[in-house]
Amino acid sequence: MASTAHQNVTRAVHRHRHLSKQGLLERAFTFAFRGLVYAQIWEDPEVDMEALAIGPDSHVVTIASGGCNVLSYLTADPAKITAVDLNTAHVALNRLKLAAAQALPDHRAFHRFFARADCRENVAAYRTFVAPVLDDATRRYWEGRDFIGRRRIGGFARGIYRHGLLGRFICAAHLLARLHGVDPRRMLDAKSREEQRAIFETELAPVFDSAFMRWLTSQPASLFGLGIPPAQYEALAGDARMDGVLKARLEKLACGFDLKDNYFAVQAFGRGYAGGEGPLPPYLQAANHAAVVERAGRVDVRHVNFTDFLASQEAGSVDRYILLDAQDWMDDAQLNALWAQITRTAKQNARVLFRTAGEPSILTGRVDDALLSRWNYRAEESREYTARDRSAIYGGVHLYVLGRA
Repeated sequence: MASTAHQNVTRAVHRHRHLSKQGLLERAFTFAFRGLVYAQIWEDPEVDMEALAIGPDSHVVTIASGGCNVLSYLTADPAKITAVDLNTAHVALNRLKLAAAQALPDHRAFHRFFARADCRENVAAYRTFVAPVLDDATRRYWEGRDFIGRRRIGGFARGIYRHGLLGRFICAAHLLARLHGVDPRRMLDAKSREEQRAIFETELAPVFDSAFMRWLTSQPASLFGLGIPPAQYEALAGDARMDGVLKARLEKLACGFDLKDNYFAVQAFGRGYAGGEGPLPPYLQAANHAAVVERAGRVDVRHVNFTDFLASQEAGSVDRYILLDAQDWMDDAQLNALWAQITRTAKQNARVLFRTAGEPSILTGRVDDALLSRWNYRAEESREYTARDRSAIYGGVHLYVLGRA
């Protein structure tokens, strides 16, 4: 299964000859993507739940990624969630979170495990409560060893959000900032939006003006840590220079929202959830713990391609689809195959939500009009959701609803 899943990733990413410059970049990306990429997902679940209008009859199909949003969607009380992913580490992380929600004795233990995520007690709790209820594959993953020989479950004693491709990218970004004489943690000292703006403009923004930063961000491989393959790098840059695009996205993250309410910014600037006492995703909030525990059994985590999963489902059986930014990776044939299955399996008034590195939706002119014409693009709502997405790294959040306006 792991080999098949990796082949699916390579089919999505590899578009050029093996020994061409672009081909080598694509293969370097797929090699990096084989391990844990996201310990935390970087799409705002509050935006998702509002846009999708999840209700008690909803069957949600989503890409699993780091699992934060999968568990957070449970607070909206859907009938069931199917979480699919090609990355075995993400599948294992989702299954660990669901098992821990049901097996750990209380919210305090769950919070310590996934909000603080840096306590030796977490490993003991894993052995006592969680490991006995895990499926064999997930247990083998967490009790297996990483590339330097440490057991993977030990990441929850060392700070799991410093691990994975994204965690190492944020670590590298902090190191780079310090080499420019700047400490990104200073953002967390801000007491108001005005102070956030002042710190960003005087300390962080000038880092992007250096010749080295302009050169570094012009290299597609520099953004592999964000999970951005070469094709998505091109979409993100568009006609602008990449240093300017990244500066604008970081400005929104640093200044666009009050840091007291933005756990994405706290992760980026503090490399964790501020000791677990700062803002948190819905699934980690104490008020939602009972609902997450009670509904965790509604989630089915699958190690499968999104399109292949839909192909196995009955017509008219799904009404909420969450594609994250996966379509940025796809060629036209893959997009059309995906939307053919979405349209076939969609119930009346089904909703599809996805994100793009660039600002516009990527579907027009690429997906067959016979399929796309059946869907209503909610342009004004999409612009609003884009503005409100606290993760701030995407150019567009897009909502499509089955049926004409």
